[in-house]
Amino acid sequence: MGQIQVHTCPIKELYVVEPTVHGDSRGYFMETYNQRDMEEAGLNMHFVQDNQSMSSKGVLRGLHFQKQYPQGKLVRVLRGEVFDVAVDLREGSETFGKWYGLVLSAENHKQFYISEGFAHGFLVLSDTAEFCYKVTDFWHPGDEGGLAWNDPDIGIEWPQMKGAYTGSADPSGYTMEDGTPLNLSEKDCRWSGIRETWHFQ
Repeated sequence: MGQIQVHTCPIKELYVVEPTVHGDSRGYFMETYNQRDMEEAGLNMHFVQDNQSMSSKGVLRGLHFQKQYPQGKLVRVLRGEVFDVAVDLREGSETFGKWYGLVLSAENHKQFYISEGFAHGFLVLSDTAEFCYKVTDFWHPGDEGGLAWNDPDIGIEWPQMKGAYTGSADPSGYTMEDGTPLNLSEKDCRWSGIRETWHFQ
């Protein structure tokens, strides 16, 4: 049996990846990626780059995608906890515009594989979080697209969130349940909703 188990999600081409964790009094060991196990699960992606970020509580990054050079992403959390989300943007998909999300943490060791054709984002739930991901294509300047994280047409149910949609991605008026304000980049505050951004079939 492989050291990594791959589980399908309600939306096709999204996968939850769970490594076998070997723990004892000294700590633990796990394989975080095994090409053979992935191929046995039908995943034959080729990764070209690893990225890592650190963010504080209330930071929301997303929702991001590349237009002409879509990336598959295998994401996980090294420290802390995030709510990670993918939105289906595949033309002709029966789940176009639908989202799926899950908690990734240093404690649960779960990973999330998001195939090409999805927008991606995450919200930091812990005081800080270190987030890393492998991608199947390089970042291409000028090719980045995005969607409003709070677009009601998508309807993502972000955990620990208070506030109401006021017509834009600006986080003013939103906080975490403990009062922590949301923290978005200027660019992420300007994305539009899926109806304005994407052509419905």
